Amino acid sequence: MTPQPSSRRRRDPERRIAEITAATERVIAARGIEGLTHRAVAEEAGVPLGATTYHFATKDDLIQAALQQAYERYAALLKDWVARRPDLTVIQHIVLLTDILMECFGPNREYQALEYELYLAALRRPALRPIVDQYAEATLSALLPYTDLSTARAAADAMQGLTLRGLASTHPPSRAEVEDILRRILTPNPALNAPSEAAGS
Repeated sequence: MTPQPSSRRRRDPERRIAEITAATERVIAARGIEGLTHRAVAEEAGVPLGATTYHFATKDDLIQAALQQAYERYAALLKDWVARRPDLTVIQHIVLLTDILMECFGPNREYQALEYELYLAALRRPALRPIVDQYAEATLSALLPYTDLSTARAAADAMQGLTLRGLASTHPPSRAEVEDILRRILTPNPALNAPSEAAGS
């Protein structure tokens, strides 16, 4: 008699890893890093506890997987954003970047808070820092099509600071304040390009 195939479908390991990683993000979004446990992730993912510990031995492994996934999503969004905007004036760039930051304090706040919680986990987890470096590189790459390297670095750092301040403080910066800061950074300063007296003598 030919044995019947098992009615239980063998799980794809990659799919299970993706389910556990997505559940890790949801647990962190709801409870914070301090509330992250293998048991909480297993319950959220609807998988046995042993499945989470098999694929992710430690809590830090779960955090690293979630941060990597968040980075990949972030980098893909930036790449698409730039591809759809090949040419921008300085004013257009300022307005659109302000739109992005204001969304971080409004409709996208929950996701942005999750991303920053994962990002800040690198303060005490050196293994996460290479992913944080990738975040910085992705942000810089998205700014460079529209400005020079020094200005892009200044804008990236300012945007990061504004976002963190807006998420953590009682009142986020206003649109006018964000636009003013970005305008100061991104508007070309003619004095910087003017020949010096020594060069002209």
